[in-house]
Amino acid sequence: MRGSVAGLRISSTVVGITAGPRGHEIDARWLMAYAAALGEESPEYLDTTRAGGVLAHPVFPVCYEWPLALDVRARALADEVAVRGVHATHRLTLHRPLRAGERLHTTATVAALERRAPGAYMVLRLETVDAAGAPVSTTDYGSLYLGVDCDPSPLSPPRGGPGEGRPRGEEWPKGEASETWSTEISIPRTLAHVYTECARIWNPIHTDRAVARAAGLPDIILHGTATLALAVSRALRQDPRGPGAPVRALGCRFGA
Repeated sequence: MRGSVAGLRISSTVVGITAGPRGHEIDARWLMAYAAALGEESPEYLDTTRAGGVLAHPVFPVCYEWPLALDVRARALADEVAVRGVHATHRLTLHRPLRAGERLHTTATVAALERRAPGAYMVLRLETVDAAGAPVSTTDYGSLYLGVDCDPSPLSPPRGGPGEGRPRGEEWPKGEASETWSTEISIPRTLAHVYTECARIWNPIHTDRAVARAAGLPDIILHGTATLALAVSRALRQDPRGPGAPVRALGCRFGA
């Protein structure tokens, strides 16, 4: 493996390690804070007087999934390995819309481990259900641990959702053909700090320059989930229904 750090390795025995279920209270304050961190101004995300209450941004599940990602990583990875992780792939299936005031439960499992040129690629599957046990969201969250070697384990097929039967993190949801377009988004220097607090997702590589550089990064980096959420927001603005457009699934790869 190119650029591996001596002694840093992930064993294939981590595959199958599970954490949870852990409960979460989804309130309007959290939903609104997440939307505000992304610069959203639509009343659908911010007006608590609207019929049905405020909407959850489609990428909001990353907020309640993060504590479970930390739990399973604490069981599977040494601290010096975990700090080298960066978001590489993301696949999300939304089984139904989220609602303020409900209690959800999430379970996380190490689903796959693979050796790649930049480092070890590990996929967590995060499954969230409501109080009745019905599925709410399912995510395959892929991370690269830069400079870390691993004992590869065969990629496990997902148990449901887009790309069923394909390797985790490698197949993306397919929708109707549409016009291709692109845009640029200005990122304030403070966005990583604001997003950290509003999403309740804290990882020091996003806000602490010393930690980021010690992990082999040139500076702090914006959360992959923030980048994804900003892109999804722009995509929804292309739809005449705006934030009310139903999003059932999404997926992405993060590049340099």
